[in-house]
Amino acid sequence: MSLVMASLKNLLLSPLRGFIHKDFHDIFERMTLLDKLFFLIVHFVDKLNLWHRLPVFLGLLYLGARRHLHQEYNLINVGKTPVGVRSNPADHPYRTADGKYNDPFNEGAGSELSFFGRNMLPVHQHNQLKKPDPMVVATKLLARRNFVDTGKQFNMIAASWIQFMIHDWIDHLEDTKQIELKAPKEVASQCPLKSFKFFKTKEIPTGFYEIKTGHLNTRTPWWDGSSIYGSNAEVLKKVRTFKDGKLKLSADGLLEIDKNGKIISGDVRNTWAGLSALQALFVQEHNSVCDALKKEYPELEEEDLYRHARLVTSAVIAKVHTIDWTVELLKTDTMLAAMRTNWYGLLGKKFKDTFGHIGGSILGGFVGMKKPENHGVPYSLTEEFTSVYRMHQLLPDKLQLRNIDAKPGPNKSLPLTNEIPMEDLIGGKGEENLSRIGFTKQMVSMGHQACGALELWNYPVWMRDLVAQNVDGTDRPDHVDLAALEIYRDRERSVARYNEFRRGMLQIPISKWEDLTDDEEVINTLREVYGDDVEELDLMVGMAAEKKIKGFAISETAFFIFLIMASRRSRSSSSRENSLVQKCR
Repeated sequence: MSLVMASLKNLLLSPLRGFIHKDFHDIFERMTLLDKLFFLIVHFVDKLNLWHRLPVFLGLLYLGARRHLHQEYNLINVGKTPVGVRSNPADHPYRTADGKYNDPFNEGAGSELSFFGRNMLPVHQHNQLKKPDPMVVATKLLARRNFVDTGKQFNMIAASWIQFMIHDWIDHLEDTKQIELKAPKEVASQCPLKSFKFFKTKEIPTGFYEIKTGHLNTRTPWWDGSSIYGSNAEVLKKVRTFKDGKLKLSADGLLEIDKNGKIISGDVRNTWAGLSALQALFVQEHNSVCDALKKEYPELEEEDLYRHARLVTSAVIAKVHTIDWTVELLKTDTMLAAMRTNWYGLLGKKFKDTFGHIGGSILGGFVGMKKPENHGVPYSLTEEFTSVYRMHQLLPDKLQLRNIDAKPGPNKSLPLTNEIPMEDLIGGKGEENLSRIGFTKQMVSMGHQACGALELWNYPVWMRDLVAQNVDGTDRPDHVDLAALEIYRDRERSVARYNEFRRGMLQIPISKWEDLTDDEEVINTLREVYGDDVEELDLMVGMAAEKKIKGFAISETAFFIFLIMASRRSRSSSSRENSLVQKCR
């Protein structure tokens, strides 16, 4: 009987095998009937390169089907999961210092020094860490020739915002062992550094049979504002005043400076003036919330003021990222509808404002759900998420400072007073210059300046001779070539290269360079660096070379990681956060 059923199944599915790309035959066989249906819809649309040109409702259906597939096949836990242990959310009705107790079934999920997860299995490249050489890749394909900006779509506040988020979410624990990269002769004359040293990423045994080693996140990956509050009790103690629930802030509205000349904030590593200004902005927001709460609820103790203000401020940050920043990054009608649906649900804002969260995540949105949803995989951010958020091309070579006392011109832009090199806005020197510039002028100037485009040949050259910092904000003696280092990091952390990455995300892989781009110069340079082997193409290079969807500032390949992980941040939090996020509507 089983033989007959197998034969019948093969007969029914054989026509589909010719339609489905050969690289997906195996995973298709393992799918449930519903998942097979979703996959066929997604695969058909992908073959026509059609989803972003569909009417909004059909585009949303496509994204919903794809996200369902990713939730089933692209969430992989790293490390052991506790069994039979449950905490009571009522015992921790606030954000803890180290990110624990957000998930009642796994107290350590998303906490400081928890494992990075995976969206696909690791692809080990220990024998290919220098193939091709990262400094060759950086020099021939990444290094900026002429600054290319994003026009009116994305400004420098938006560029600083994603850095503000990264400093909230992710940073890898490093080993004490150093690696050295040396520039090959063919590019040495074009490299600002002929060689550089850096610490390798620390590998930690997971105690799990499938993925034996992993990497630890030194930041808390929740939307908990840890870039201003810190990711542990020690840092949190430094940033608090312990008066009226407030955080430390200087009289000029900028971050306070300690006796060693370092900024006081939740995250002080590898900062620059734009990032510091946003940190200061949300310290101001936190303190304003404290004032409002104290006025409305004078009976609240200092600790309660702090805890409630942190929840509210974190919720504001989450909302800004979801329905303000993201809709500018992905500027299409479909994505505007998608992000608002994520937040408010299909019933919409007016209904939710009137009646609150009703129904599940589809009708009522992810915000305000009573129970977290993690799809059976403990919450974390992933190695692949880290890789697609490598966006240093957004940074320009100079910041254009504006006259904030003048009247706007015909195009609503304020007059330019002077330009300051970005090298003078990073680290300690950057904080000194920010103090002279002032909070308002810094923010207004960034608002009037377009940021860089995520393209080839647009990686800031000044970041190829960069002073790296320790976790405490002190400078390291060894400068780094960040463009080359980022190529190396993806390989070191076993993140799939571009083509295998696409396969892992159920995207059709390329078979030749012309599938990636029609730019002849790009094709020739790719062939010069990688030969004719498209499988060697690094993820970061492929995403920069990829033809972008109209209105998208990022590649489609990066977007599909965003599709699964953005909603995961909102859905995996417990009800205490979601209820307060909902009130920030």
